[in-house]
Amino acid sequence: MTDGVTNGVIGKESYASKVMPVIVVTAVIIAIWYVATIFLNTPFQKDIYKRGNNTTWTTSQLISDTMSQKRPVLPSPHQVIEEIYKTTVLKKVTSKRSLIYHSWVTLSTTLVGFFMGSVLGILLAVGIVHSRTLDKSLMPWVISSQTIPILAVAPMIIVVLNAIGIQGLLPKAFISTYLSFFPITVGMVKGLRSPDVQFLDLMRTYSASKWQTFWKLRWPSALPYLFASMKIAISIAMVGAIVGELPTGAVAGLGARLLAGSYYGQTVQIWSALVMAAFLAGSLVALVGVAKTFVDKRMGAKP
Repeated sequence: MTDGVTNGVIGKESYASKVMPVIVVTAVIIAIWYVATIFLNTPFQKDIYKRGNNTTWTTSQLISDTMSQKRPVLPSPHQVIEEIYKTTVLKKVTSKRSLIYHSWVTLSTTLVGFFMGSVLGILLAVGIVHSRTLDKSLMPWVISSQTIPILAVAPMIIVVLNAIGIQGLLPKAFISTYLSFFPITVGMVKGLRSPDVQFLDLMRTYSASKWQTFWKLRWPSALPYLFASMKIAISIAMVGAIVGELPTGAVAGLGARLLAGSYYGQTVQIWSALVMAAFLAGSLVALVGVAKTFVDKRMGAKP
């Protein structure tokens, strides 16, 4: 009975130790955001007072007005939250003005690109680890591929694929794949090479084949590296999906919301799309963490 109570207390303390830092950091970011909103919007608000011959404004009125402008330089957090509420709760999911609709378009591209990037990265890593030729010839190209700015690559990928009749989701997914395969490849190469030499020698002593060594030793050893890489890959896959929507003049997706907001000076719309993208990326990273916990339990790892 005592052990159960003790474990419960320890569990609550552990949960609080994880949540409290997040709450504190979030509060600090919001406070800095409000201060920056007042500082950046003040010049324009004073100009509004000047043009309206309003010479009786007070400091409190100025602060309030800087956080309620229709097209502010930097919208306040409550303006962004209000915009997200209007475009999610108050709009039908199928409406092209719904942020959920645009989020789903970007999310579907992200997931397809992440899946293809994960498969490609794992296959490349397996080949590199088991072939010295691929290690010497392919690995430098994998690294060099990430030195090219994605903003330069994205339009070329879109144009080339459109020229051969590939349109819609796939061209944008290929851009996500381009970004996401790299951390998977590098992480898996490190993970597949992580087993100690004495364990590899033991497998040879048992006359284990390369296939058996791979599944019984290399693959389990590489799983922690794989999930760590997947957390990075799935977040930058979303970046790739959004970037892929920009050069196409897309009419759907968070990238399209960013474009429309920049065209018409709707900064609140821009920031609401950015916050939604950050929320989706954080949720996807959390899901990868849940998957890792599940796999660890299945493999008998202790919490």
